[in-house]
Amino acid sequence: MISPDDAAFDLFIRHSHATDHPDANLRRAARLGYGQRGVRIAPGAIVRLSGGGRIGCNCFVGLYSYLNGEVVLEDDVIIGPHCSVTSNTHRFDPATRAFTANSSAPIRIGRGSWLCAGCSVTAGCSIGRGNLICAHAVVTRSTPDYAIMAGIPARQVGSIDPESGAYHWNHRE
Repeated sequence: MISPDDAAFDLFIRHSHATDHPDANLRRAARLGYGQRGVRIAPGAIVRLSGGGRIGCNCFVGLYSYLNGEVVLEDDVIIGPHCSVTSNTHRFDPATRAFTANSSAPIRIGRGSWLCAGCSVTAGCSIGRGNLICAHAVVTRSTPDYAIMAGIPARQVGSIDPESGAYHWNHRE
């Protein structure tokens, strides 16, 4: 346990409440071992990758976001503030009538995707290239390229034209 007198506690406080300036985010990423490729990590973000987990070039992990396990961010991914992307999950054990040991299913976030504030991506999902995951969406299934996803659970509400960047919204009649 960290006590308020520990140097680790001081480092945690400085990491959590530091400036969100781009240069500071680059330095923070470098301290965490991800600074060599233009990766930026905002204050309070927790990045604990394992297995085949990695962060591509020019990615940004937003304020207080959580990346854990076998998570792959391809190049040019933006993770907004307060997002949760974890490949770990638990299984219910009927014998003990409780949730038990972690299992894991890799997550991949496609190149050029943007996860807006408060998104969650669950274990085993692959986010397609150039996706826009709207604020507070919960992604429980893999998504196609250039999709706009929203809701709980997330569903496709539109698409992005990869040539023009125009948004095309699905309309319900």
